[in-house]
Amino acid sequence: MKLHIVLVEPQIHPNTGNISRTCSVTNIPLHLVHPLGFEITDARVRRAGLDYWSELDLHEYQSFAEVKKAYPNGVFFYCSTKAPHVYSDVDFTAYDSDVFLVFGREDKGLPEELLRENLDSCIRIPMLEKMRSLNLSNAVAIVAYEALRQNNFADLKKTSDYLE
Repeated sequence: MKLHIVLVEPQIHPNTGNISRTCSVTNIPLHLVHPLGFEITDARVRRAGLDYWSELDLHEYQSFAEVKKAYPNGVFFYCSTKAPHVYSDVDFTAYDSDVFLVFGREDKGLPEELLRENLDSCIRIPMLEKMRSLNLSNAVAIVAYEALRQNNFADLKKTSDYLE
């Protein structure tokens, strides 16, 4: 499995910067779907990614349809508070192909039409009913690390150099 993160129209540059850092340290490609709520050259985005920005495998698209066209054999999971399935119930080890975790705007999430068209592939993070949602960068990290954990953190360093 090759994991990918897709952000559809992200609006808050520190979130995208934090997500870019998570992607950099885990070798997960980041796909950004325009329009963005900020300039990708914005120094604040680069600062949030720190020195990891140069290690980021970044792809940009004008529409989500372009992402789907670029990866016709990809498996897509749509992350939303409105989703019927829990992210930890997905068996990410079952996929040999590219797996995409798709997240929407911080203020609106993914379009409901997209969710309805892909209901079986819509996943959520459990939380209290009265709460609206988690921060986008936290949500990306939670779901991405579950997929990585299920795949035994393949290609990632799992030991410490400090406490031996």
